[in-house]
Parts: sequence; C-alpha cells; structure tokens
Amino acid sequence: MSDTRWEQLLRYRFIEIIALWEGRLTTRHLREVFGLGRQQASKDINNYKRSIGPGNLEYDTAAKGYRPSDTFSPVVSRGTAEEYLEIVAGSSEMHQVLGQLPDALTATEVLRAPGRQVPPEILRPLISAARESRRIEVDYVSLNAPDREGRIIVPHTLVWTGQRWHVRGWCEKNQAYRDFVLSRFRGEPEIMNISEHTAREDLEWHTWVDIVIAPDPRLSSAQREVVAHDYAMVDQRWQLSVRAKLLPYYLKLLQIDPQDVKADARAQQLVILNPDDLSPWLFSSAILP
Repeated sequence: MSDTRWEQLLRYRFIEIIALWEGRLTTRHLREVFGLGRQQASKDINNYKRSIGPGNLEYDTAAKGYRPSDTFSPVVSRGTAEEYLEIVAGSSEMHQVLGQLPDALTATEVLRAPGRQVPPEILRPLISAARESRRIEVDYVSLNAPDREGRIIVPHTLVWTGQRWHVRGWCEKNQAYRDFVLSRFRGEPEIMNISEHTAREDLEWHTWVDIVIAPDPRLSSAQREVVAHDYAMVDQRWQLSVRAKLLPYYLKLLQIDPQDVKADARAQQLVILNPDDLSPWLFSSAILP
C-alpha cells in the first residue's frame, strides 16, 4: 500500500471502520462523506475488497450492502471503537478530512485517556437499535450493581462527555431515560421490536440551559484578563447553551464544581455566575446508573 495515495487510503480506512462498526456499508456512505459519484464509490469498495482487505467484506442482498465477514481483520485501521466514535462525534474536523497527518508534516504530542474497550458485538446492535428506535435486551454492570443485570433499553443517542462514551436511551426497569456507559455493557445485545420511546419523547434531553462563566473574582485584574483571553470571553463573560442532562458532564470537563470551590483562585480560575439557574440539573438519579 506504499504507493496508495493519501486521500485514497483515507477512504479505505473509512470503508473498513464503517463496515466493522455499523455492520453495513453502502456506496452512499462514501458519496455523502467524500462527495463521490456512485461509480467512484463502487470502485473504491471493489478496490478495497480486491487489493486491501481480501475476504473482509461480503455482500448482503437482503441488507443491500456489504457487511464484515466472519474472518474480518482490520488492515488500514486499528479496529477500535474510538475510531468509529470519533467520526460520529466529529471530534476532529482534521481527522474527518485527512485522517492522521504524515509524521513529516507535523510535530505534536496528544495525551489520551486509556481507551475503554467496547467490542463490535456490543456497539453494532446499539447503533442499529438507535437508528430504528428498537428495544434491545442487554446485560449491564455499574458500581452500585457490579453483577450482571439484564436491562431492556431503547437507545437513541451516543454521547461523548470528553472522558468516556455513553448511550442515552429509555430504560424499562426505571421507566425513565438514562445514560449508560458503553464500556459497562456485557455479553451480546438482542435487538427486539420497535418502541414508542424515541428521542422525540425524551423531553429532558431537549431542555437547554444557559451557563454564564467568568474568571474567578478573587484573581487580580491582570490574572482575570489572562483567563478571559484563554476562553475568548467578551467583557470577561462567556455564555453558552448546553443540554440540561449533559450539564454535569460539561462542568466536570471544565473542572468546575459549584459545590466545591477551590481555596486557591489560581486553581479555580473559572466561576459560574448563574448557579441558581443550573442547580435543578446538577444532581440527577438519571446519570451513571
């Protein structure tokens, strides 16, 4: 593959990742993401099958697309869930367009948290069920219930919190919408019938709250200006909207805990100016079941 053009290699990686983690690949995937015509997209898939990953893809006439074979083995990707989830999240526009830049073009170092293992046998059915609003029976573990516990959920959205992946969905046990950590699923999920509990009915998911953030007033004027510049604040204020159910995750990402203000203002740096508006959403039994 040393003579494969960089943009062509990126498309082969995309073919491999989508086939592995979604369980179905069509020319439409390539056409929509890379702006290709149907003929070129079909040619890319055939080239992959012939020259890159022989035996990796099989055509499924019922699904009208290619699925990973039982002997599928990644060739131009790592075969990790993170590769697919990063595409879903759009966490890096550069990665979506260019993949990983050649070493000769860049000198960077990226710190990554340890990856949480999510096998295709678990993620693939969750994605399929979310797309079709289907019930799915799964085994799940948590810190409160470390032994496997059967759950029937209706997933609707994958969520990246900046630290780990969750799936948001209806939980029949709790009769409420909950967040489930992907790495805590066990076994192989069983897809069931269609449910009426879709993302549309998750009213709390569609509730948005405004956060107003400012530099810690205990800092000196010059220090507050440094912090304000870090976050591109206007008049030393930064206002943003976030889904109410994601608020605790977002504040954790910013290292802001309204219940535990650090004694050292240089360690605190940021404060919330409207904590009363946010208090109803800071603690919820629907987080981390």
